Amino acid sequence: MKRVFLLFYLVSLISFSQNKPPAFNDGEFLKYKLSYGPINAGFATLEIEDHFEINKEMFHIIGKGWTTGMTDLFFSVKDNYETYFTKKSIQPFRFIRKIDEGGYTKDKEILFDFKSNIVTVLDHKKSTENTYSIHAKVQDMLSSLYYLRTVDFNVLKEGDIISIDMFLDNEIYKLHLIFKARKIIKFNNKRIKTLLLQPTVQKGRVFKSNESVTFWISDDMNKIPIKVKASIMVGSIKAELVEYKGLANPMPLIFN
Repeated sequence: MKRVFLLFYLVSLISFSQNKPPAFNDGEFLKYKLSYGPINAGFATLEIEDHFEINKEMFHIIGKGWTTGMTDLFFSVKDNYETYFTKKSIQPFRFIRKIDEGGYTKDKEILFDFKSNIVTVLDHKKSTENTYSIHAKVQDMLSSLYYLRTVDFNVLKEGDIISIDMFLDNEIYKLHLIFKARKIIKFNNKRIKTLLLQPTVQKGRVFKSNESVTFWISDDMNKIPIKVKASIMVGSIKAELVEYKGLANPMPLIFN
């Protein structure tokens, strides 16, 4: 399940405009069906709430993932991811990760201090506290996705490489995303215009090749993740949007 969330959050830092209509707002809810090969493995949700803290207007994002059916019997997963970030700059303030994946558990909280450019990692499972250096444009796993949705893809051409520094666990990961093409794909018995992105991943233990992951987001003002697909060493995993509500902008669908 961690890999599914990581696939969603492979994103970039490029031109951002406050003058455009917002890509997301309080009350947005997205639900995804997760599949492992032909098997329906579970679901994941993303939900937005307004939040106000230290005299700043923020969004609180709640991401959940869980297994169902036979998958839950053999390898039960219950994951919870949360982030708080400022509305104006999409700058993370606090990130929470509580996961239980087949008995493997983590309970971590990351506190961002951009005045001092440090993060404090609280490991509640081990009762430890550590600090690390960062820079002003670092994102967390969830805030990265929402920053991506503010990007103006009209200034990009096919083949452009987008990069981001994302703090996860105890270090900064350098991620690169290739803007491959604009594609029309099937979606809920209709069709939708999408932006096809391909993150560069490390071939080896998990992925079959450096181009094993494909990521589609809606080619509109919302830029919602529609589908993620990855070829891994022992099959393939996929996440597809199956339910949405509370969007900041209408989603233009193409009817067959």
